[in-house]
Amino acid sequence: MTQVVTTINEVKSIRKAVLKEKSVGFIPTMGALHAGHAELMKQARKENDYVIVSIFVNPTQFDNTEDLEKYPSTIQSDIRMAEKETINCVWLPKYSQIYPDEYKYKVSESELSKTLCGTHRPGHFDGMLTVVMRLLNIIKPTRAYFGEKDYQQLQLVRGLVQAFFMDTQIVGVPTVREPTGLALSSRNTRLKPEEKENAPLLYKILKLAKSDEDARLDLEKNGFKVDYVQDINGRRYAAAYLGPIRLIDNVKI
Repeated sequence: MTQVVTTINEVKSIRKAVLKEKSVGFIPTMGALHAGHAELMKQARKENDYVIVSIFVNPTQFDNTEDLEKYPSTIQSDIRMAEKETINCVWLPKYSQIYPDEYKYKVSESELSKTLCGTHRPGHFDGMLTVVMRLLNIIKPTRAYFGEKDYQQLQLVRGLVQAFFMDTQIVGVPTVREPTGLALSSRNTRLKPEEKENAPLLYKILKLAKSDEDARLDLEKNGFKVDYVQDINGRRYAAAYLGPIRLIDNVKI
């Protein structure tokens, strides 16, 4: 049975008392869990003796207040998914626990975080790195799991752990897609029917376009408002809007 805890002391007690000799997998999430998260859970269960999932909508990584306010909350169904995937513990921390300093102290990265999504979402990666560092310091997991859909985030978290000599292995899990090719995301639920029909073109165009500039033009022709499309080190990254919903994706090229 999945144990649900709400305080740092509870989750630290689990880590210290019960798990001295066991490997611990950790999946930090913001809830609204979907099949992509289930894949993270499946891999974590295979590779660890004990798995903890956190659900915390982190306000410091939202550069848009409206986006934060509209972020879906599905706690009960999230817990049911964790139970189905035989997760040992779900942790539901509060803002006051994670940020007792009111976010006066933060982690910044000065190169990769200033490109791609960082160019268009000022402060986003500072908030993401800060919360990840705090969560990892509390849990001290053997392994932590992140999806490759947020590939820039994955690289930054790996860099964070390496830079601060943190004793956690960061595991990237391949992007889970709908049959249409659309990468699974909590934000997909906010797409209107006509936008949902159009959304899979993001992945198709990224795969098929001969260059990042061709991909940008094709996306714009198909009704996307493009933040960026950029080829870096054998991978094509993109962020584009359909209506008010910002979609991101990346593919190997």
